[in-house]
Amino acid sequence: MSTVDYLVKGMTCGHCEMSVREEVGEVPGVTDVDVSAATGELTVTADRPIDDDAVLAAVAEAGYTATRV
Repeated sequence: MSTVDYLVKGMTCGHCEMSVREEVGEVPGVTDVDVSAATGELTVTADRPIDDDAVLAAVAEAGYTATRV
């Protein structure tokens, strides 16, 4: 298992969280997504090394920008 934290900019509500959770959850290998609009924190857990580019692209697909912590 590997876990990586990111900071997401632009989230303001539960719908934002849901959008990010759904998009990132589709990244191959991802087993858990924890996201908070209040703090901007995104924690991704996967059963293999996490592909940062794929996670960042998924966040962008949801309409936000992220950086790895």
